[in-house]
Amino acid sequence: MVDTKVTLSGWELDNPVIPASGTFGFGKEFAELYDINCLGTFSFKGTTLRPRFGNPTPRIAECTAGMINSVGLQNPGVDEVLRVQLPEMKQYFHKKVIANVSGFSVEEYAQTCRKLDECGQIGLFEVNVSCPNVHGGGISFGTSPEAAAQVTAAVKKVTTKPVYIKLTPNVTDIASIAKACEDAGADGISLINTLLGMRIDLKTRQPVIANRMGGFSGPAVFPVAVRMVYQVSEAVKIPVMGMGGVSSAEDVIELMLAGASAVQVGAANLVNPYVCREIIEELPAVMERYGIERLRDIIGAAHKE
Repeated sequence: MVDTKVTLSGWELDNPVIPASGTFGFGKEFAELYDINCLGTFSFKGTTLRPRFGNPTPRIAECTAGMINSVGLQNPGVDEVLRVQLPEMKQYFHKKVIANVSGFSVEEYAQTCRKLDECGQIGLFEVNVSCPNVHGGGISFGTSPEAAAQVTAAVKKVTTKPVYIKLTPNVTDIASIAKACEDAGADGISLINTLLGMRIDLKTRQPVIANRMGGFSGPAVFPVAVRMVYQVSEAVKIPVMGMGGVSSAEDVIELMLAGASAVQVGAANLVNPYVCREIIEELPAVMERYGIERLRDIIGAAHKE
């Protein structure tokens, strides 16, 4: 009998499969299709201090082996999440969840996390630093080690739960940013977020997405995710949650060999809403095929001693 259990900062999960934020909402629609309690957990819709309508449409463009999106963090705001979404979630998901938090200033990140920290349903924070810094000329917090560390330190001051920083891959040195977050007190690193992409309509000769550019995700980015998870897990001593193009049990194992303690599934949920359940069902057989008895034993096994 294989053991699929993994641990994130003392929080034991039945398996490492986690739907990624932005692809699973608050779980309600998926809970109508299958019992989502089979999941390790899930990262709910990116939440900001105030409600956001998001970017203008069209927001999504299909690509070969992936998609581009520019939704713009549409969400009801933290107060509504606490008042409505989390209490409703108790009815269909009986495990703790990951709170994905976004902000446009250090203060916004801290205020949102402070409000969510009192909620017992939340197991850890996933802080998305891919947002533009409104006080820093619009440059993403995640492209600067100093800015990413500043957000990390501010959130750690107001929270009692583990804090994982979700990093953008749109940088030249991902390891230095991860290390800066670790030094600032991060309990873990989550990566990769989407790559920056663009499509142009040949008929109109204009960008397909209203916002011109958006986040590129899907199977095509998986090798980038494997490389960055490998690099970051060598640079830091804290756990890594890996994601980016994952769509099979084999992908889960590959990212864990690269150094991931758990694995998130993103764009694949939008193609096949049952994909996470299918991966969880396939995982034991794939583990047996490759002689793996306990998943936690293979974390980072691809690294040379």
